[in-house]
Amino acid sequence: MSTTPSGAGDRLVQVGAIVFFVGALATLVTVAPLFLGTDPFPPIAYGVCMLMGVGFLIAGVGVVRSAWANSPKRAANS
Repeated sequence: MSTTPSGAGDRLVQVGAIVFFVGALATLVTVAPLFLGTDPFPPIAYGVCMLMGVGFLIAGVGVVRSAWANSPKRAANS
């Protein structure tokens, strides 16, 4: 168990990871019919796959926010 306080962007990174994995799961489900030779899913299913990129972007914003909050210049001014 960690006793360090959560950083500025930790929650964004966690949410981004969850959204990314939902998109990754949707991608696996969407691509599976192509290998199984069944009918493909409707186009909206391919739109759900875009959650991978959205989750990656959210997590990236969280990392940048944490780095910005913990920068030496900001720590010196506090």
